[in-house]
Amino acid sequence: MHIAWLGKKSPFCGNVTYGREITNALLDRGHRVTFLHFAQPEEETPSDRPDCQEVSLPFIFKSQILTIPSFRSGKLLMQALKRLKPDIVHASLTLSPLDFRLPEICQELGIPLVATFHPAFDRRRRNLTSGTQHLTYQIYAPCLAHYDRVIIFSQIQRDLLVKLGVPASRVSVIPNGVDIDKYAPGFSPVKQEFGAERLFVYQGRLSIEKNVESLLRGWKQAKLAPSSKLVIVGSGPLTSSLRAFYGSEENVIWLGFVADEQRRIEILRGADVFILPSLVEGLSLSLLEGMACEAACIATDAGADGEVLENGAGVILDTQRVSTQLQALLPVFQDHPEMTTLLGRKARQRVLERYTLGGNISQLEALYAETLRTSRLYLSRGA
Repeated sequence: MHIAWLGKKSPFCGNVTYGREITNALLDRGHRVTFLHFAQPEEETPSDRPDCQEVSLPFIFKSQILTIPSFRSGKLLMQALKRLKPDIVHASLTLSPLDFRLPEICQELGIPLVATFHPAFDRRRRNLTSGTQHLTYQIYAPCLAHYDRVIIFSQIQRDLLVKLGVPASRVSVIPNGVDIDKYAPGFSPVKQEFGAERLFVYQGRLSIEKNVESLLRGWKQAKLAPSSKLVIVGSGPLTSSLRAFYGSEENVIWLGFVADEQRRIEILRGADVFILPSLVEGLSLSLLEGMACEAACIATDAGADGEVLENGAGVILDTQRVSTQLQALLPVFQDHPEMTTLLGRKARQRVLERYTLGGNISQLEALYAETLRTSRLYLSRGA
């Protein structure tokens, strides 16, 4: 099958990781993939895979959250799809005005269109951030109703989109998945490197919605032993302000953005506890990676993360009381290593049951096949 994948290669975010992992896995299973993404000529780099053709589209603005295409992008995309003649288009939506034109473009070309809808959300509108994300779902729902299939990561997201008017028959739950052979327990020297007896890790953007300040406040209030270390992996718009307030904490280690995947795996393998204090989420791939490496996991119930950790696979926090809850929980995790070991094993088992990359790809292949069958039947009836 030839899949035209419309997604992101930069700047680095969960969408970038999702696109890379899924397209590489599809290529490994013998499919042909053409990766279409927004890039200026000076940004273009050789493809990660020689067997994956790439097509760049011009843009005016691009960030981790929003992409504004140039006025020519829609026309260039249509020309590329006419030339490529893919079996199916899969758009890993980048929150771009072009998202709203895709159904019209693909319908004109007679190509089935699948979307993955990533935006973070909170199951309850408890603050300004979660209210804004809910508005994103409201804006997108009328457009998503015209896609042949819409992939989301959790039942909660599915219920929300259906409530907003997207036909239930077009919404499919295919959660994020991780490579369980790559992200797995194993030897790691990081505790020795950081001089840590107990290692706690946060991995993600340093931005408002990730709520890292509440994590740092709870960490400071918990007054853990000097041998307990908190490693912050990631960067973002709040890096300077967070370091200004909390940079003097001797047992907080700021690593910034770590591009080397093997290094990130090494850190997760060395972690006793992985913490994700987000106000809004989709389904955090970083959380799943930490779980797969057998770290005990603490996360808020934002987005689908509470669904991931439910029934004993981890500890679930309320987004509104992160600092207070961590102040109480962190000493318990520090002083009872047997508890972290047990929760780490339960976390990996949950990933093996529900969130493997192989299972994700098998579900995706089935969805592609069903979408193509439905599309061909529709066309054969002269609709």
